[in-house]
Amino acid sequence: MTIRLRLTLLYTAILAVAVIAFSASLYTTQARATYADIKATLARQAAFFPGGGRSELRPFEPRPEPGAASVAPSRFSLPSGTLPGRWTQTRSLTGEVTGQTLDLSGAVLPLSETGLAAVRGGAVWLETATVQDESLLIHSQRFTGPGYASGIVQVAFPIGQPQQYLATLRLMLAVGGGLAVVVACALGWALAGAALHPIQRITQTAQTIGAERNFGRRVEHQGPADEVGQLALTFNDMLAELESGYRQLEAALRSQRRFVADASHELRTPLTTVRGNIALLQRNPPVQADERVEILTDTRDEVDRLIRLVNQLLVLARADAGQPLRRDAIPVRPLIEDVRRQASLLAPRTEMRCESPANLVVQADRDALKQILLALVDNALVHTPAGTPIALMAAAAGENVLLSVHDNGPGIAAEALPHIFERFYRGQAWRTGLGAGLGLSIAKELIEALGGTIAVESQPGQGSVFTATLPAAMPP
Repeated sequence: MTIRLRLTLLYTAILAVAVIAFSASLYTTQARATYADIKATLARQAAFFPGGGRSELRPFEPRPEPGAASVAPSRFSLPSGTLPGRWTQTRSLTGEVTGQTLDLSGAVLPLSETGLAAVRGGAVWLETATVQDESLLIHSQRFTGPGYASGIVQVAFPIGQPQQYLATLRLMLAVGGGLAVVVACALGWALAGAALHPIQRITQTAQTIGAERNFGRRVEHQGPADEVGQLALTFNDMLAELESGYRQLEAALRSQRRFVADASHELRTPLTTVRGNIALLQRNPPVQADERVEILTDTRDEVDRLIRLVNQLLVLARADAGQPLRRDAIPVRPLIEDVRRQASLLAPRTEMRCESPANLVVQADRDALKQILLALVDNALVHTPAGTPIALMAAAAGENVLLSVHDNGPGIAAEALPHIFERFYRGQAWRTGLGAGLGLSIAKELIEALGGTIAVESQPGQGSVFTATLPAAMPP
């Protein structure tokens, strides 16, 4: 069952209950008012019987049975001062009819045994009966006239016309209420459809987006900023977030595919070299001793290269996983000296100059910061001719610390500068075969994980300056 149908049935049912309650209340009120007027009239007539004036009542003459001899009516004297009127009858306390008006024509106004007992006890008794094909409301009560014996007076009122009026009113309320409910149901169905139309558009848009994977579509809503308008706005905001996330996912997948392809290419070369060297060592007759030494040296260098490449890939994988890094107060000068000593083992013939203030402290993870500096220094050593000095310098800059590595290499072309921090990227002038193009990517990932930035300044033929900016810390 749709929401539209449920809503229509719900407020149709509510309206039907309201119409029924209103109709019943109106009919009951009108019926009570009508019968209250009749009862008041009868009570007034009975209250004045035997009041002032004389009544035109005649003695009761029962209707003769068919074939029976006619009996002459006897004279019957009624109490003086009775109320003139129609449909009036008197009885003795035993229930015997003693007189009635001429309009009754011998017909008896009934009085049940229960009513007779009630009237004898002084109560007023009301009942309905059909007399001479006329529906009557009969009021019976006891009377006692001054100087007369007690009796019972019965006053009747024709209620055929009020009953017909109430029946007509009942029919009109039933038919009018039913038509009102039917019309309200149709209007409710139309209004529910109009109110839910924006939701249908949202549903259609969602289905289209799911089928076409087009997150650039939006729900068009030009109505008021009600609940449906808020839903459309929220849905459009969600689509914007989905579009952004989808584009980021596509970019990540493209980067991942490129990363896997580049990593496979970089790993294939040293593995192919190692496999070829092993094949040479297995050759029969065996190679000469000096050639074997060269092959083993070349194999060891390729294995070391594989180890470095795998370690770099692991670092990038941890950075991509978003593993948090420590944030400690690290003195800069001891760390720079440690990096200088380790770099001197990699390139003993290259002079490395270090400068750092004595009390300079940076907020970072020590191992990650050391790896950043080693990556920048290794990049400088790879692209700087042997014997040419490089410099590692640290300086304070407001609330930050600047760590710079200066080299005297061939420099970087302007078109290559935007790409040098991409994984496995090596510019045309840098294709020396000595690196995998991961060092600068590792440095950038780690610096950003520490809340810092990295930048490069370079011109062809004038060397390069890589500067890492990290937040400073108070001296411990």
